[in-house]
Amino acid sequence: MLTKRIIPCFDVDRGRVVKGVSFVDLRDAGDPVGLARAYDRDGADELVFLDITASHEERESTYQMIAETADQVFIPLTVGGGVRAPGDMRRMLEHGADKVGVNTAAVERPALIEEGARRFGSQCIVVSIDAKRTSARGEPPRWRVYTHGGRRETERDAIEWAREATERGSGELLVTSMDSDGHQTGYDLELLREVAGVVGVPVIASGGAGEPEHLYRALTEGGADAVLAASIFHFGRYDVATLKRYLAARGVAVRPIVDAAAAAEREVPGA
Repeated sequence: MLTKRIIPCFDVDRGRVVKGVSFVDLRDAGDPVGLARAYDRDGADELVFLDITASHEERESTYQMIAETADQVFIPLTVGGGVRAPGDMRRMLEHGADKVGVNTAAVERPALIEEGARRFGSQCIVVSIDAKRTSARGEPPRWRVYTHGGRRETERDAIEWAREATERGSGELLVTSMDSDGHQTGYDLELLREVAGVVGVPVIASGGAGEPEHLYRALTEGGADAVLAASIFHFGRYDVATLKRYLAARGVAVRPIVDAAAAAEREVPGA
């Protein structure tokens, strides 16, 4: 049985981890390098590092920070923000990323997904989908895709875009509900089910984690293969080990928790 993954997310703005509510009202959550090392020791399965203002401000991600973060962890690192061409993907991978997240540039030029998958393999390409519900109460559910860190609405339907992105070569989808993000009231299970029902690649649930039950429901009722969370980790509400024990007790297959003392003794390059 494939294990389900718990993935802390770093939304980074000018070198600091931040977290907001529905993509606005950002507040500081700490240093990304220090947080990455702590989450690695705590048993996180992967890390996602998103430079959330890179596309909006039309600048490159901070490659030095990527390298410093990758140097401190022993788990897969996905990095996104400001990726516009295969050359950007190559630089991220060279600086230590295991996977590259694409959003805005892929929506604007979908061939970027194919180019990345062809050069680096589908397993390296993660398409992030920021989706906002547009249907009224009582109507069939619909979600619209947003780009530029949630600042720009597009004409793309989120479910159809998920299907197209995987057909073009994305090896994984990171699906964020803009309506739920930061509210800590639970993931949008309906959105997750709709996406998981039309694609054949792993789906990462994002936006809304507040309690252990929310992660459990996303992985079971929502059909997600992994759960992304930020606020509950960054501000000390829960740690990864506690959530893994909770999920395991409810029958969800998770990667075993590494003993904290043993993990602390591991040699960290550059430490």
